[in-house]
Amino acid sequence: MARKNQKAPWEPEEEIIWVSKTELKRDMEELQKLGEELVNLKPSVLEKFPLSDDLRDAIKDAQRFNKEARRRQIQYIGKIMRNEDPEPLQAALDKVRNKHSQATAELHKLELLRDRVVEEGDSAIADVLELFPSADRQRLRQLSRQAAKEKKAGKPAKAFREIFQVLKELNAEEL
Repeated sequence: MARKNQKAPWEPEEEIIWVSKTELKRDMEELQKLGEELVNLKPSVLEKFPLSDDLRDAIKDAQRFNKEARRRQIQYIGKIMRNEDPEPLQAALDKVRNKHSQATAELHKLELLRDRVVEEGDSAIADVLELFPSADRQRLRQLSRQAAKEKKAGKPAKAFREIFQVLKELNAEEL
């Protein structure tokens, strides 16, 4: 007679993975932190995120609340997120962060280019024309000379800033 609890030899054994209570708490805290980051985003940015209706409503509520109510609401958001896949949300959040750092890097490149235009003059303007064929050579040369004069005389850097604005507009046209 066969025993009730005994498995048949041809059935594969199931591997049971034990998760400690501490690990579960750590995972829940990570979800709460992700939820808190979502709460701190602007509503216009948040619209682009793949959120369920419940989560979207909970985040909108948390944005309205202050102090203790906000803390409890963030805990609730963490609870809702346990039933959702956090990977698409994390990926979208990383994309938003990266977009900001890319824009900052782009502005730094333009600042360096502006500095070269003021310091080197025509050779740097030739490089600008290679990057941005629609650039106005005469205008850039004029601004470069003005910026050099302002720097030498110790006056406010009006032309210096104007060169940056011209480069920024040219960069925006290229994108």
